[in-house]
Amino acid sequence: MDEKTLITLEYPKILERLASYAAFSASAELARSLRPTNKLEEVQERLACTTEARKLLSVRSETTIGGATDIRPLLDRAGRGAVLLTTELLEIRNTLISARDLARTFERLGEAYPHLKAIAEPLSPPAGLIEAISQTISERGDILDTASPRLGSIRAELKTAHERLLSRLERMINDPKLSPILQEQLITQRNGRYVIPLRADFKGRIKSIVHDQSSSGATLFVEPLVVVELNNRWHELQLAERDEERRILAELSDRIGSHAAALKAMVNALAALDFTLMCAKYAEDLRAAEPIVIPFRNERKGEHPGSTIRLYRARHPLLDPQTVVPIDVDLDERTFALVITGPNTGGKTVTLKTVGLLALMAQSGLHIPAQSGSTLSLFNNIYADIGDEQSIEQSLSTFSGHITNIVRILQHAGRRTLIILDELGAGTDPQEGAALARAILAHLIEQRIPCLVATHYPELKAYAHSTPGVVNASLEFDLQTLRPTYHLTLGLPGRSNALAIAQRLGLPEDIIQAARTLINPTDLRAEDLLDEIHHQRNLARKARAAAEQAQKEAEKLQAQLTARLEKVEEERLALLETTRAAAEQQTEALQAELDEVRRALQRARQPLDAIKPLQAQLQNLQEQIEPPAPRQLTSEALTAPRPLRVGERVRLRSLNAEGTITALAQEDAEVQIGNLRVRARLNDIQRRKDSETEAPAEPQRSVRVSEGITLLHPSPGMELDLRGQRAEDAQDALETYLESAALAGLPFVRIIHGKGTGRLRVIVREVLRASPHVRRFETAQEKEGGDGVTIAHLED
Repeated sequence: MDEKTLITLEYPKILERLASYAAFSASAELARSLRPTNKLEEVQERLACTTEARKLLSVRSETTIGGATDIRPLLDRAGRGAVLLTTELLEIRNTLISARDLARTFERLGEAYPHLKAIAEPLSPPAGLIEAISQTISERGDILDTASPRLGSIRAELKTAHERLLSRLERMINDPKLSPILQEQLITQRNGRYVIPLRADFKGRIKSIVHDQSSSGATLFVEPLVVVELNNRWHELQLAERDEERRILAELSDRIGSHAAALKAMVNALAALDFTLMCAKYAEDLRAAEPIVIPFRNERKGEHPGSTIRLYRARHPLLDPQTVVPIDVDLDERTFALVITGPNTGGKTVTLKTVGLLALMAQSGLHIPAQSGSTLSLFNNIYADIGDEQSIEQSLSTFSGHITNIVRILQHAGRRTLIILDELGAGTDPQEGAALARAILAHLIEQRIPCLVATHYPELKAYAHSTPGVVNASLEFDLQTLRPTYHLTLGLPGRSNALAIAQRLGLPEDIIQAARTLINPTDLRAEDLLDEIHHQRNLARKARAAAEQAQKEAEKLQAQLTARLEKVEEERLALLETTRAAAEQQTEALQAELDEVRRALQRARQPLDAIKPLQAQLQNLQEQIEPPAPRQLTSEALTAPRPLRVGERVRLRSLNAEGTITALAQEDAEVQIGNLRVRARLNDIQRRKDSETEAPAEPQRSVRVSEGITLLHPSPGMELDLRGQRAEDAQDALETYLESAALAGLPFVRIIHGKGTGRLRVIVREVLRASPHVRRFETAQEKEGGDGVTIAHLED
């Protein structure tokens, strides 16, 4: 990408904000070195990684690289044979632990985050290295006694020698004969050896070696000859300890140096992973969305370069998201150039920078502050001429600076580059500047180069209006407040508000009228027409806002009414269920009493004819008990028809089959029915809840949908009620029903036979047991009918 354009569009500021999220210096370096690319696979990979990182942080916000640091300089030193310090080894250990923890995390979660898992592959540290450092160095940076057997032995001897030395000196300073000649009863060190303070007046009283004296000369710090050997032994052991510690550190450093390449790859992976998390955190703070980046379309006629710029609710990432006004830039398939006009400080430059900067961010793999669905082409390069190009050192005026930059841009411009020009032709004579601006724009259009141009020249408005591939746009200005609104309007050129502003500011009316007479009448009529168009558009916008508010209020009232109706329906169902349950309990009690009477008569060997009328009346009562009342449609009846949606369950009237909508077009839709995809017209599609209130469609014969795929049979319904039928009729109806249900592919069916004497239940279950279509059957749960209903599960 053009480095000058990156600076012009403030891309380095984006990188600095991104770098501020870094957890260590290596990932900050990656952020500052990030550059846009024109390789589609690389861009899509970066975007996918950022999306996965945002998903990960949404469920595991604590995910970080922990206490990792950039240990690559330490690895270089270890590779060259240097001995690392204990604090440096601890840095390496902490980094290895962070890498190990992240590696384990992505081993568990890798399936859900494949791109992050690929980044994390080199994170597993060499086996045993963490343990080797931990077993050698303590958390405070001290070498442990257990680092080596020899070190432990030396330190044990050192402790013994130290205790002997101090014990001998303590006996001396506590000796009553020596106490008077000592300055004080104190053991101290000089030049690394233990000494006692002797008064200078008694210099020869103790055979000793003088190591130092006080500043006044009154005290000599002497080492008695009787402890010289003890001091020597203690010092020798200190040297042995130092040498052994150095040997241990050298061995550990050499081991780290032997893994330097793998450890550098691990640090690079940590940096890449942290960089991805940085991109995700930055995107969250920007309230950004993943852009759709696509290659250029292949245009056969050559009238369009094939570029795509569709930005919805786009915001400049460096402006305050609470105050910035979002813009929509949607260039259709016939448009590749945009001419923006509007007042000074009205937002033209910000609009240009927003489009350019978001294109750079998208090609860098960053999510952009725009609405989801925003789409951008993958440009080979982006060139921008924005701002004051004045240079004192090069003796260039503003105009010369702009032209010099434009010349450079035109030399590199092509059909797959995006050109952004601010105040084209400004800084010189207006007539010549307008002619030059129109010529440059015409050149870009003839070469089919995608471009965005901001200007004040009315000639460019007319050119854009009459030239295919170019569209006008304007930034609105509020004449009441004399402030820009920053709203971008596509399809309409900006108005010249100079006279209106002057009038609002109090310029005498006669001067205003005189100025109007000097303007071309055609231009005045065009300005008046633009005023009227903008006025009508504002009215339409306000009317739409009012309609949307009214719709929200209506939806709120509808929700309240639906809730009330739902409550009423719940109470109705509860009352009916209570009554039905009471009736069932009473009939069951009667049945139990009748059974007891029957058993008593059988024991007494009495005829059962007397209870047969009672049994018939009881069966009649049982059949009169209605099944559980269905819920009446409440919220559906109040809801106005809404458009079909992808993923919605529907029924096809022509096939009498249910499926899920997988794609929608203007006149038809694609419906998934099992493993089958069917194209159907919208008027043939019926919502499931709507279908419950309508009569079922007429049975149809087999319908061939596509070559080799046939829908065999319409559904006969999930339930068959046999109550009140004779045994032979019930058997025939059940066999026919099972055949139809199996052909329709139903998973299970409900057979309602009632409780009664149980004769009908026996016949039903004999048919089910013998049927080749039934895999198994079972009694329904109590709330679904209990012994009065049998659930049959059909073969697949």
